[in-house]
Amino acid sequence: MDNVAAVQQCKSTPWKYQSPPIKILSHQLKRCESRIKNNAQISFWFDRSVQWEKSALDVTVVWMQGTIHEITGEKNTTAKIQDDSGMFTVTGVDSVPKGKPFLIKGKYVMVMGVVQSCTPEPVIRAVKITDLSENPIHKKAWLLEVEDLHRTLP
Repeated sequence: MDNVAAVQQCKSTPWKYQSPPIKILSHQLKRCESRIKNNAQISFWFDRSVQWEKSALDVTVVWMQGTIHEITGEKNTTAKIQDDSGMFTVTGVDSVPKGKPFLIKGKYVMVMGVVQSCTPEPVIRAVKITDLSENPIHKKAWLLEVEDLHRTLP
């Protein structure tokens, strides 16, 4: 598929989520609860009242970062990724655009995706995966970025 066709496909595919991806850590996502919306769609909510004295936040679509711990599945369809707070599972890694191959144990990656479940271990379905390994600042700054976001979001 060429770039023009890909853009046309994106424009014709409705994005059914209300919020942009929220930066979140694995241990935070483990504490989320699922809710059913009026249209019977499941959404996931993170209670920020304890740590930041703020209201719950819809985290159905997330941005997470971590180091690839393991790739499994017949066609490398699932990845176990670890951030500084714990492990999470990413499904559908074989179906996202990647460019050069980088789904290798030890690589530091960014994953945007849709939350499938929060417990016992977070599972997200990948929409985008990017290799961030070449610049160590990404890993060093991640915890601060997430904390800063949650402090400033209403």
